[in-house]
Amino acid sequence: MTDTPPGPMRWRLRALAAVGGAVAALALPPFDLWPLLFPALAMVIGLVAMAPTGREAAWRGWFGGAGWFAVAMHWIVQPFFVEPEVFGWMAPFALILMAGGLALFWAVAAWGAGRMTAPGARRALVFAGAVVLLEAARGRVFSGLPWAQPGHGLIGTEALALAAFGGPMGLTLVVLALAGASAALVCARRGALAAVPVGVGVALGVAPITPDPSILPDDAPLVRIIQINAPQDQKWDPEWIPVFFDRALELTGAPGSPDLIVWPETSLPELIGRSERSRAEIADVAGAATTLIGGQRYAGFEPRNVLAVREPGGRISSVYDKHHLVPFGEYMPTRGLADRLGFSAIAQQLSGGYWPGEGPGVIDLGPLGRAFPMICYEAIFPHYIRQVERPDFMVNITNDAWFGSFAMPYQHLALSQLRAAEQGLPVIRAANTGISAMIDGRGQVVEALPMDTAGYIDVRLPPPRGVTLYARTGDLPALILAFFVTFAGVFLDRRLRGH
Repeated sequence: MTDTPPGPMRWRLRALAAVGGAVAALALPPFDLWPLLFPALAMVIGLVAMAPTGREAAWRGWFGGAGWFAVAMHWIVQPFFVEPEVFGWMAPFALILMAGGLALFWAVAAWGAGRMTAPGARRALVFAGAVVLLEAARGRVFSGLPWAQPGHGLIGTEALALAAFGGPMGLTLVVLALAGASAALVCARRGALAAVPVGVGVALGVAPITPDPSILPDDAPLVRIIQINAPQDQKWDPEWIPVFFDRALELTGAPGSPDLIVWPETSLPELIGRSERSRAEIADVAGAATTLIGGQRYAGFEPRNVLAVREPGGRISSVYDKHHLVPFGEYMPTRGLADRLGFSAIAQQLSGGYWPGEGPGVIDLGPLGRAFPMICYEAIFPHYIRQVERPDFMVNITNDAWFGSFAMPYQHLALSQLRAAEQGLPVIRAANTGISAMIDGRGQVVEALPMDTAGYIDVRLPPPRGVTLYARTGDLPALILAFFVTFAGVFLDRRLRGH
């Protein structure tokens, strides 16, 4: 076994793992330096693979993960500066706890690889496979946070087409398998070949895998997507509320004859049940178009974040209640204790924080088709749509103004593209401050509005593509492959060490 390096060297190697994770995260929007993903992660994997002990492997895995998540999710500090006098002091703790906490998943994978295998090439593959499995777990446990997975670095590339077969975990498996293979070759002292897996990864990103764009028929529904551009520090200011509502009305009533109009999350300034006057004003400008409106309501005594369907004339025909809420944003996980201590969720607007709806559902919009609604955070979860009958398209309404205009809105848009590519279904995305877009079933942006811009786009709704393999199987094939890679490496190592 490799001798344990002296203290200063241990910390240098751990710091190098953190640098590798941070550089790899530059593959994500808005940087989009995706070719760095493979060599940078290969460096992290290689450092874990050559650690002398399981404990040291865990430290290097943790530092690599901390570097990755600190860069990938640095935007987590933004909501605390909307009201800096109240929440600003929490910002550094939020980033440290977020990056450090999520990095524990990588540390567990590294510790497991370090405990079960000897330093070297086989450990590299075991660690890579274990990270895939634990990234899948990260998307489910503690309400789930499948954000900034390694495979997300490929969303802006041609390799996005692979999501139709393997989904997000399939992309993550591709990234980590290639990075792990490169690290394994270095560990086996075949460094001259280590560039081959990296080259394969880069080739997947640039090769034209995606088929030609769909031809939009002239009779496809015309959708108007509204981007109000209400900055979060003004959105609920009584002096600005009528300004933003009048702006939304003006954009809604712009020239043209849309069939469907979509407003962003919480864009109606009144409770749905008390909005007769506002809905009448919307009806006056929307004409014969059906309108999807983000709003709020009380279900009994429970406040809800909702998407409401307003039919011509102003009547609300159906309401979808957001069911997967943002912890600490829309509700406090320990409501009773938080209330006693005087803490409230950062994004809540109604007393008591929001309460979840019954679960995913489909909205029937008649001749326009059947829509799968996703309010903000719900668009990052790939599995909910598989719990309902397949719709014709998806709708994501969101208010990303909480998170600034640098990184998070671009990453959130990318996840909507991933949802489209996974299912072969178009996504209509209306965001308060941006980025609002129409996304086709290949995951490609057909048309979009830039950040921090008030406006609208009129665009035909792309047709759905055929049912994808991922829509039928979910993450199961990718996880089976990751399980095989992980435990095949362990089994082979034990056989060889037994001899």
